[in-house]
Amino acid sequence: MIIGDLSRREFGEKLAGEGLRVQFGPFNLLIRSNLDSFASLAYPLYEPYPVPDETSITDFHVRIASPPHSLRRWIRKQACFALDGHSPFAPYTLAHAFPAFEWGVNWCVATRSHHLLMLHSAVVERNGHAMLFPASPGDGKSTLCTALVHSGWRLLSDEFGLVRPEDGRLLPMPRLIPLKNESIEVIRRFRPEAYIGPSFHGTRKGTVAHVRPPVDSIRRAQETARPRCFVFPRWIANSPLLLNPIAKSRAFLMVATNAFNYEVLDEGAFRLVGAMIAGCDCYSLSYSDLDEAVAALGELSGFASG
Repeated sequence: MIIGDLSRREFGEKLAGEGLRVQFGPFNLLIRSNLDSFASLAYPLYEPYPVPDETSITDFHVRIASPPHSLRRWIRKQACFALDGHSPFAPYTLAHAFPAFEWGVNWCVATRSHHLLMLHSAVVERNGHAMLFPASPGDGKSTLCTALVHSGWRLLSDEFGLVRPEDGRLLPMPRLIPLKNESIEVIRRFRPEAYIGPSFHGTRKGTVAHVRPPVDSIRRAQETARPRCFVFPRWIANSPLLLNPIAKSRAFLMVATNAFNYEVLDEGAFRLVGAMIAGCDCYSLSYSDLDEAVAALGELSGFASG
């Protein structure tokens, strides 16, 4: 069963009542919300995602709702994200409830999933081999990732490289891809067929819009992949495309510093990152043109993009 098997009314009733179960890759969520505006936005964006069986273990019980006791809610309507009944963040404006929920789910994964090594990285896959893009905010990671998954690659994640310690394989978590500011129109022009939700203006991260991954990526969310290549991207206006090998010692440091829980896993993280780097090619990428970048990465992986 997927979300789309429910009617819009059933979807909203479940959110407002006992909650709705949704599966995002290796994680099962129980979502509650009393906000009809949130339900209206979430329904089409979450439509292809599976609904896990009620006997499945729920990893996160989350809620996005109006604060129950706040004088400000009568002046300026607000929404609070909560995990297990506790709100880790200050309230958001009601208009930003959906991006607040998306950020909140990422926070749940980053703070509660230390059984996995979590790299701050986009991950895409083709022919069973994964390409990872560790990057800092503003480096163009999400834009490049969106372009690739709409050019024949499979999305594992835009945000998390989830590494399974027992075998070093990557677990998919193909959630919505958040684009910010100018990147939204860049992708609309690059792939007009991409399913992009509404733009939220004036958020804590600027203007944000969410791209729904291709349905094939969501359907294959239980197919792991082996890491094959690290690419450290950086978008630079008017830059020629530069794709150059980098030393593995440098790549190791860059991957380790981009891990959410490297210090938590300690020696285990050291060994995992070392094994990944040893088995992967490592490159730096500077680009300004998405078509050039997608073509170059396709050639790098030994197959044509398309």
